[in-house]
Amino acid sequence: MKAVSWNVNGLRACVGKGFEEIFAQMDADLFALQETKLQEGQIELHLPEGYHQYWNYAEKKGYSGTAVFAKREPLAVTRGIGMEEHDHEGRVITLEYPEFYFVTCYTPNSQDGLKRLDYRMTWEDDFQAYIRGLDAKKPVILCGDLNVAHEEIDLKNPKTNHKNAGFSDEERAKMTQFLGSGFTDTWRYFYPDLEGVYSWWSYRFRAREKNAGWRIDYFITSKSIDEKLRAAKIHTEVFGSDHCPVELEVDL
Repeated sequence: MKAVSWNVNGLRACVGKGFEEIFAQMDADLFALQETKLQEGQIELHLPEGYHQYWNYAEKKGYSGTAVFAKREPLAVTRGIGMEEHDHEGRVITLEYPEFYFVTCYTPNSQDGLKRLDYRMTWEDDFQAYIRGLDAKKPVILCGDLNVAHEEIDLKNPKTNHKNAGFSDEERAKMTQFLGSGFTDTWRYFYPDLEGVYSWWSYRFRAREKNAGWRIDYFITSKSIDEKLRAAKIHTEVFGSDHCPVELEVDL
């Protein structure tokens, strides 16, 4: 099974930059999007036949939002994590299959000056509890823009970003806690020491041209299926957003 995740930073803009062609070429069984920035009915996608579409829209227009396109119809679809304070921004979709849960997430950004860090910490605790609750029933495949570079190896300039959103001690500690509770960062499973491969680059300072990036887009899976992981990829060659798609192949 092949799964792809991509923060498109506005799906309408990304469609204008070749999204539909990229989607068709990738031929994923599950294709998750973050930051769609859409409301219902605002786009007509021309995708290959056979995909079921699931959307979660933010109440605020032009903000956040997630989607999953699936070749195989799930048993059930859940939007949000069932907590009022977190479920207005369209950040989570869960598809339940007989063998596993597939979850896409667009984690809240802590923002400049870490203005939203307190909320982010609450989110982390509640979201991790939600994922662990799923994992207690069957394995979880979690993907998305999790808005944190976990280790210094995961961004080009760790020293100068130490207290910035996405690389604060607090955010990194939450990721360490999450992985330590029974989950696998699939990219590091295959490439524990590989440097210089990122999934997001600022639009400023010609960052992508210089590869001054961050790895903040993930596939994270239940440790119980480690032996079923087959490959992980970060598609740095794909443009259309300030993020690139990430991919997981798993034998489930």
